[in-house]
Amino acid sequence: MAAYKLNPDSWVDLYADYLFNYAIARVSDAEIAKDLVQETFFAGLNSAKNYKGDAAERTWLIAILKRKVIDYYRKSNSKKGKAEVRMGYNTDAESEGDWLEEQVADPFSKDGDSRMENEELGLAIEECIAKLPKKQSLVFKMKTIQGMSTEDICNELGINPSNLWVMIHRARTSLMGCMNQTWF
Repeated sequence: MAAYKLNPDSWVDLYADYLFNYAIARVSDAEIAKDLVQETFFAGLNSAKNYKGDAAERTWLIAILKRKVIDYYRKSNSKKGKAEVRMGYNTDAESEGDWLEEQVADPFSKDGDSRMENEELGLAIEECIAKLPKKQSLVFKMKTIQGMSTEDICNELGINPSNLWVMIHRARTSLMGCMNQTWF
């Protein structure tokens, strides 16, 4: 059986632009896209011994990049927690935004204003969720409110994990804009 030979010395020249365009379309951030491409090349070098030649080099590298993009969204989502949304409600120039949960009044407070503030915030969030496209709204509710697993959501809706994370990212971005307009 002949060993399949990769040519890592030519990867940057041959595939960097293609991989970057693929990544930027999925993460919408040039620096993150560059990092993902670099991680893809490193992962390719580390797993070159496993390359069997079943696919072309570029196809094999794209498969690695796809996993890197999924890992990126999983990692960024796990850092934020289940229902946290980054908001720019703080006018302090040093603060780029704060977590929504930091703005929520203490639910255990005996203060009537806090209870009313939480109810108003809840209604504002519900209104913003209602403005999302139907599938984005459904995915966002299933993941962040109902706490369903990625696998269960993907199986139920017939989507792949990268689609799920893109929809959640878009939903969070839309919610942030809506909440900034209607609440903060």
